[in-house]
Amino acid sequence: MWRVLALLLALSSSALSLDKLNMCMDAKHHKVNPGPEGKLYFQCAPWRENACCTANTTIEAHNDTSYLYNFNWNHCGVMSPECKKHFTQDTCFYECSPHLGPWIQPVDQSWRKERILDVPLCKEDCHSWWEDCKNEFTCKADWHKGWDWSSGVNRCPDGSKCRKWTEVYPTPKSMCEQIWSNSYLYTTHSKTSGRCMQLWFTGSNPNRKVAEYYLNNAQQHQSVALTALLLPAVACVSVMMY
Repeated sequence: MWRVLALLLALSSSALSLDKLNMCMDAKHHKVNPGPEGKLYFQCAPWRENACCTANTTIEAHNDTSYLYNFNWNHCGVMSPECKKHFTQDTCFYECSPHLGPWIQPVDQSWRKERILDVPLCKEDCHSWWEDCKNEFTCKADWHKGWDWSSGVNRCPDGSKCRKWTEVYPTPKSMCEQIWSNSYLYTTHSKTSGRCMQLWFTGSNPNRKVAEYYLNNAQQHQSVALTALLLPAVACVSVMMY
């Protein structure tokens, strides 16, 4: 009986970890499976050894209004290059990263079947993003929804007005967590901690080890929960048998 319990725990852990460290979400422009992409463009280049994006996607990621989502960064005036750099890196991270498995969730949307939720970002990334955009203007806190798309590109909805970035997002935390509907989670972890995902990097991808850390934690919590559920049943059967 105890062997059955151990087998169930092992199977549940294996199922949880299946491909979650190297997978692509089911979304609009993602590849089915990650793999090498030797010609990724400019700021998306760090993912070229193993990517969920194609070269064409990365080229479009650098355009002000691309065919990817017809999203206009300049909805409240021309966005500065310093600020736009972070949104380009954010797009590369979202489109290209093969290590987001622990945070992928199903979603019922016309343009994608999966999304990311509460990906823990490094403190430096949120702070530098906010610092470089703090003099910009926007009319919305959540950029995922609520736009006027009647023209084919996003425009500020009726009744809204362009406000200074720091009025809409008073802190780096508020920006990182609100701007894409809690896709990201602000953390106080640094890039050297191994406990947060880096939006951009040079050299080998550091995010696999971070994903592995969170996946292992999830497995431990699941095993504890499953054990708590199974133990009473096993004990009951044992009593009946003896």
